[in-house]
Amino acid sequence: MSQKDKRFVIQEHSTTTGVHWDFMFESGNTLKTYRLDKSPEDIPQCSANAVKIFDHSLKFLTYQGPVNKGQGNVCLVEAGTYKMLQDKHDLIQLNLNGQILKGKFVLTNTKDDNWLFMKFGHLE
Repeated sequence: MSQKDKRFVIQEHSTTTGVHWDFMFESGNTLKTYRLDKSPEDIPQCSANAVKIFDHSLKFLTYQGPVNKGQGNVCLVEAGTYKMLQDKHDLIQLNLNGQILKGKFVLTNTKDDNWLFMKFGHLE
């Protein structure tokens, strides 16, 4: 991936079983996607559990509305650009420039598709 700015979004995803947030960042012709258990406002203060899910279409950079055959709804709650700082098998470092999330953030793999998403340098 080049060092030029790419886009990212976070969508609030409401379903019949609750709410989670989908963090998506542009990677080639798709959006790498992680399901988060915390809102963008909470992430700078504490880490979020993140589960790697299937890549999404680039249309989700701007899409808002019904999903899952009407069983859920998404709305954009954060958007901006990012630069990839490091992309390894178990560690991804991003410099985010969003409306809420600004600065260095890290995704750290804990096991299989489970990750932690946090502000770089944050210690709980």
